Amino acid sequence: MAKKSKKKNGKGNAVRLPAAGVTARMPGGKKSTGTDLVPVVETGWAINGELALNCSCELFCPCVVSLGAAAPTHGYCQAWVGIRIDEGHKDGVSLSGLNVAMLLDIPGRMGEGGWKVGLYVDERADAAQVAALEQILSGNARGTTGLFRLLVAEFLGTQRVPVIYETEGDVRHLRAGSAILGSIQPIRGADQGKPVAIENTSYWMGPTVIIAKGLKSKLRDFGRVWTFDECSAELCEIAWSGP
Repeated sequence: MAKKSKKKNGKGNAVRLPAAGVTARMPGGKKSTGTDLVPVVETGWAINGELALNCSCELFCPCVVSLGAAAPTHGYCQAWVGIRIDEGHKDGVSLSGLNVAMLLDIPGRMGEGGWKVGLYVDERADAAQVAALEQILSGNARGTTGLFRLLVAEFLGTQRVPVIYETEGDVRHLRAGSAILGSIQPIRGADQGKPVAIENTSYWMGPTVIIAKGLKSKLRDFGRVWTFDECSAELCEIAWSGP
């Protein structure tokens, strides 16, 4: 049997070479002697990053602790959502570094559905990335956001616009084209160095939700004119995924 040999890769690490005379087929029928790298396509999807939300409820939104079963403060929920994707992919399409925003118009209890949703995708995204994000945020990709398939009654459309998600101290700023201009800030507790947070929740966004409030916060689009100054807001680290 032919022995496999090793050589140095220039960094002092041994690299295993193929046995002499061994070839492999690459995609398209190209032959490889073992020195070619075959790309591995990641399947399923994942998004890791941060989510900011500002809604029409008084501080604090009842939906988080009731897991969507309690009625919003005014009987309905109007909100914007911003998502900063630090790392992400769907079926080999990278989503890392992109920002996304959403308009949510919910007529009653969150868990009862009837949502109307508008999507704003970072203008830097190409067609494949836009399609991947639409699949994830519509719930059609299943996984963490799969419940959206049941809750969303009307999709208002997707717009590719500049979506800017910035952190300034503890304040999060979101801008989505001319539609959303929002800023939220965590509220402080007895320990002024820490924000007030709900821990160990089963809420779909994530287990730890930081309680915040809207500063200057407005949404103007799809016939809606909303202002969320001083209203309820949330921050959450997200680690979403699907098959």
